[in-house]
Amino acid sequence: MGYHLTEIPRGVYGEISKIQEELEELKDAKEQSNKIMELVELSDLVGAISGYMKKYHPGFDIHDLLIMSLATKRAFEDGTR
Repeated sequence: MGYHLTEIPRGVYGEISKIQEELEELKDAKEQSNKIMELVELSDLVGAISGYMKKYHPGFDIHDLLIMSLATKRAFEDGTR
């Protein structure tokens, strides 16, 4: 079976299916209690999101998501929007 204990359908890079694949692989790594594999899958998830953005949202990149993520975190922490 390889690295993963469950059958995970292959996604297409640049499509949501690749993001889903990487998320399923992350869940599998978590179930295995394999922290290093979890980190690898998180990295792969970032890559899959990046590929999706490049295809469907050119002109934006992962750094733009990080900026918004920090704004959301700030709003959640202080309870305001």
